[in-house]
Amino acid sequence: MIRILLAEDQAMVRQGLKMMIETDPEMKVTGEARNGREAVQLCETHRFDIAVMDIRMPEMDGLEATGIIRSRWPSCKVLILTTFNDDDYALEALKRGASGYMLKDADPAQLTRSIRSALSGGVSLEDQVAAKVLPRLLRTGEPKLAEPDPSLTPRERDIARLVGEGCSNQEIAERLSLSVGTVKNHISQVLDKLELRDRTQLAIYAIRHDLV
Repeated sequence: MIRILLAEDQAMVRQGLKMMIETDPEMKVTGEARNGREAVQLCETHRFDIAVMDIRMPEMDGLEATGIIRSRWPSCKVLILTTFNDDDYALEALKRGASGYMLKDADPAQLTRSIRSALSGGVSLEDQVAAKVLPRLLRTGEPKLAEPDPSLTPRERDIARLVGEGCSNQEIAERLSLSVGTVKNHISQVLDKLELRDRTQLAIYAIRHDLV
């Protein structure tokens, strides 16, 4: 059983999130906190596999709580779940040890997948957030890798480049005079060719292979 600490200051939202999480029979919310301070206190007396944490909460916000939990109990992962599509918040959360930054409009399947990804060592970022944060994370003087896979067509390279620049599907469609459906199909084909899991990994690939 995956033991989950849920930190959210609004009771109705907290109950809704708990129901969403527990649609997965292997997941159980075993602790609930109204703010970051309560979340830290619960970690002192209970063992959790992961904390699902809001950002803005009274007394202690989710960023501060994330830093404390990750430093004191490194085996406990943290997934930020918030309404704020803000790259500064997301970047700071990742710097403090969060394993993901998701928005509250995620559906139950997305949320439980993100929890599992965090527990397996992955990082989950909402597409809109990843588009803004990844370039800032990766442009740190890290050497570029080899040339992009030669099997990519010029069109697929263009789309990978725009994903790396942080463009949404709609923005890519407008830039390349394509339909959104065509863009989605191209992205799926690129992911298959490169054996990548999702759009976030494609953005990393584009940046590291100097497509951007």
